[in-house]
Amino acid sequence: MKRSEINRYIAEADAFFAENHFELPPYADWTPQEWKQRGDDADEVRNMHLGWDLTDFASGDFEKIGLTLFTLRNGAPSGGGAKVYAEKIMFVRENQVTPFHYHEQKTEDIINRGGKGTGRLAVQLYNAGEGGKLLDTPVTVSCDGIKRTVDAGTTVYLGPGESITLTPNLSHRFYAVDGHGLIGEVSSVNDDAADNFFKDPLPRFPKIVEDEAPVRLLCNEYAKA
Repeated sequence: MKRSEINRYIAEADAFFAENHFELPPYADWTPQEWKQRGDDADEVRNMHLGWDLTDFASGDFEKIGLTLFTLRNGAPSGGGAKVYAEKIMFVRENQVTPFHYHEQKTEDIINRGGKGTGRLAVQLYNAGEGGKLLDTPVTVSCDGIKRTVDAGTTVYLGPGESITLTPNLSHRFYAVDGHGLIGEVSSVNDDAADNFFKDPLPRFPKIVEDEAPVRLLCNEYAKA
C-alpha cells in the first residue's frame, strides 16, 4: 500500500469514529515527531502494539479486501502481565472483506457497536481443519449468550448492539452490509504475530510504499520513531 493511502484511510476512520461518538485515547493523535519525544512512559502502547492498524492483506484493493482497526488495550502474549484481555474498535467499510482466518488461542466477541449511519456485520462461519481447511461440519456459536448451531458456511448477520463469540479454530470472514460498520472486539490477549491463521497464506501487515511522510504510525511501526 502507498503511505498516502494509509494516511487518507486513517483520517477517514478517525472521522467515522468521531461521527459515531466513539472517542479514541490521546495517543491516537500523536504524530511520528511526538512519538520520538516519548520516553518509557509509553512502553505499554509500544510493546502491546496498541494504536492504529490498517491492512489490505496484500490484495492491492483495500476497499474490497482490507480492514482498519484501533487496538485500545492488550496484554502480553507470553503471559505474566496485569491484563489478560484485549479490546479493539474496527471501521469495516461496506462490502469490504476480511478474509477467512482463525485463531488457535484467542476467543473473541465481535460486537456491532451501532451508531449513526452504520450497517449490519455479516460473519461467515466454518470449523477449521488441518491447515485451515474449511470443514463441512455444523458450527456451534453463542450470539449474545444464546447458543446456535448452524450449517457450515452459514452467514450470521449482526445488527446494532448484537454480538457473536468466536472460539479457537472457528474460521470466519466478515464484511459490512447496508452501510459501514462500527465494530468492536473484546477478547483474550491478542497476538497478531503468532495467532492469525488464514485459509490462504496472507501477510497480516501491509508492505508500504513511502510516497509521502506518515501522518500517524501504525502499531507495528513504533521502532521507526
